[in-house]
Order: sequence, then C-alpha cells, then structure tokens
Amino acid sequence: MTGFNSHMDSALAEAQSAAKAGEVPVGAVLVGPDGTVLARTRNRMRELKDPTAHAEMLAIRAACAALGSERLTGCDLYVTLEPCPACAGAISAARIARLYYGAADPKSGGVAQGPRIFDHPQAHHKPEVYGGIGEREASEMLKAFFANRR
Repeated sequence: MTGFNSHMDSALAEAQSAAKAGEVPVGAVLVGPDGTVLARTRNRMRELKDPTAHAEMLAIRAACAALGSERLTGCDLYVTLEPCPACAGAISAARIARLYYGAADPKSGGVAQGPRIFDHPQAHHKPEVYGGIGEREASEMLKAFFANRR
C-alpha cells in the first residue's frame, strides 16, 4: 500500500472516550478511499440504549450518510477490538475494503475467533483483514476498564 497512514491512534482516542463515558472502550475510524476520515466514533450502547450502537456500526452508518450510499467500497475501517459477528456482517454488507483491528476478542469476536464471518460462503464480501495493530494499548485499556468494574 503506497502512502499508508494508520488511524489506529484516533480509534484508541475514541476508545478512551468511551471508557470515560462508562462504555466498553472500543473506538472506530472509517476512512474513505481518498484518505478522508468519514467517521470517528466509539461504543455508545448505554448512552443510546441501543444494543447495536457498537463503534463499528455507528461508524458505518455515519460514513454511509456522508457518502450517500449503502456501500463503502474502497474504504478502510480501524477498530480497537476485533469486531463481533454482527459488526463483521455489517462490514461485509457495506463492502469495506480493509479492516484493521487492535485486540483479538476470544469471547465475542467474529473475524479471527468464533464464527469467522468472512470465511462463510454466505459472506457477500471479504475485506482484507489486519489484526494486532495497537493491540497492546487496546488490550490494556480493556483490561483496566473491566478490572475497575469488578
């Protein structure tokens, strides 16, 4: 990839914002084909009282609105935690080109763990997937968040 610019630091800042708001610290940034940031968001399930208000879902919705399309062809998604199966399904449906995620999610992940949504023949689209970007920072933030809840 020529001129690659990671947006994981911005996703991590969104995750930190989520933690401060009492949400599970997950942040996401969706970038257009030209490198323009289309959406920056965080988990907002408690705030919005919406079980689908995951950072990835909110970023996809905002980017689709910004582009005026249900397809995000050529776009990149940066998220601090491996997407769950529902978010992976939305990523596939939106035709996102590349997924970059930080920490693996052995309990609820849907990409490299669990059901591995993109490997199913029913998946409409399989993005390029790059895991482990910002993994240490994302994992530490999640561990600290849940340690404080216990």
